[in-house]
Amino acid sequence: MTTTDADRAVIALLRENARMPVSEIARRLGVSRSTAQSRLERLERSGTIAGYMVRLSGEYDAAQIRAHLLVTVSPKLSGDVITAMEKMPAVRTVHSVSGSFDMIIIVEAPSVAELDAVIDTIGALKGVDRTMSSIVLSTRIDQ
Repeated sequence: MTTTDADRAVIALLRENARMPVSEIARRLGVSRSTAQSRLERLERSGTIAGYMVRLSGEYDAAQIRAHLLVTVSPKLSGDVITAMEKMPAVRTVHSVSGSFDMIIIVEAPSVAELDAVIDTIGALKGVDRTMSSIVLSTRIDQ
């Protein structure tokens, strides 16, 4: 589906606040409530909007310790590794990448000890050949 400028405006408002009422979306876009509702429903039906997420407070987010984990996996077991990580709440994102590693995994935990345990668990998965981790010290830009 191609998105229009009006669709992108709805998406921008929802990125600002995913729980924004349709009436507020309509008011901010200068359209009727039914027009805003139909645009929103069309974006949901097409799969452009796949769901809505929780944005955590800065205080909670700052208390989490994050790491980027670079992982090399056996090609035939890649699917099994991803399936296992889907069940781990500490795994936030898995990127498939080019280069000397196969994946970059973003993990987070409330303490260094728990983060260490998560990294060890991932490293012990059948199919994981090698890992290298970097703990995030601070985030300078998050757009």
